[in-house]
Amino acid sequence: MSAGRNLNPVVAFTGGGTGGHIYPGLAVAAALRDICDCRVVWLGSKNKLDRFIVETAGIEFEEISSGKLRRYFSLKNFTDIFRIIAGYFSALRLFKKYNPSLLFSKGGFVSVPPCVAAFTLRIPVYTHESDFSPGLATKINAYFAKKIFITYERTYSYFGRKHLKKIIQSGNPVRPEFYAANPERGRSFLNISADEKILLVLGGSQGASELNALIESCLDELTKKFFVVHQTGAGGQTEGKKSTPRYISLPYIKDEMPDILSAATIILGRAGAGTVWECAAVGRPMLLIPLSGSATRGDQIENADFFEKKGAACMLIRPDSAKLLETLNDLSSDAERLSVMAAASLQIGVMRGAPLIARHIAEQVLEK
Repeated sequence: MSAGRNLNPVVAFTGGGTGGHIYPGLAVAAALRDICDCRVVWLGSKNKLDRFIVETAGIEFEEISSGKLRRYFSLKNFTDIFRIIAGYFSALRLFKKYNPSLLFSKGGFVSVPPCVAAFTLRIPVYTHESDFSPGLATKINAYFAKKIFITYERTYSYFGRKHLKKIIQSGNPVRPEFYAANPERGRSFLNISADEKILLVLGGSQGASELNALIESCLDELTKKFFVVHQTGAGGQTEGKKSTPRYISLPYIKDEMPDILSAATIILGRAGAGTVWECAAVGRPMLLIPLSGSATRGDQIENADFFEKKGAACMLIRPDSAKLLETLNDLSSDAERLSVMAAASLQIGVMRGAPLIARHIAEQVLEK
């Protein structure tokens, strides 16, 4: 190995499809750059938002082909095989171009071809699972991984005995900006006074149509008690924006998200791993409406259940507007309960996964 590579090693990252697969990876990349003078390259999907998020963080982005790994019969499974194979050869080409010392995978379907390609070239693979139960991509990647990082202790039970020695519990990586969040900056950005109760509605970086519709159905009642800030996802703005002065809809919140989260009285949203851990990092109470039914493997319900049992959140499954309003009214009128929930949330958030994972990556990179 050349001395030049040791002086400026390359670390490849992969993952994508949702912000939950990207932001934790960016948190690890930021922590890694703090302790290791390295170049970071991200192998991601053709999703324009993925590229935007990664490149805005100052990281090189290389696009590869990817196909969805479905657990059910679909004709698309056959065509996607060819996309996965194409992704594998694209990853091989990029690895030969950049000669990375290590590949860190944050999951998502796009991560599988790079993990297989890295294993083929004897590049160490580290992977992280955000949820309680590993997704199919993580289960595949685990066979090629030298280390597997998990968020929750219970996740050990989902892996076979041969993987157990590779597993390290790290928590979910959260970007450092969340630990330096300032509620006053958040209120200033939104132009909201200090005495307003803020309900922050998050459907994820891509929005959530059912959640958006639920908010629209009871927006008039919500704005009697809260100033509502709503991340809708692209194209998801509700009609309420036009008629309600105590409502702000934003398609996507990026740099201001930590400060807005920290200013919120209650955060209402799905229960994606990234969302719940970012809320925990700023110590805010949550009302979670996890994805449920046949369209999901139940990972969000598991996440929400964990935070509810820890006292940091309340969970509702497919509520109607009446149930949502009742729950929010109960929470907002009980300051002591909200305070207890906030403290429980912050207690979970003290586990900082990004620096821990970054140290392990740096040790591997610097010893090569």
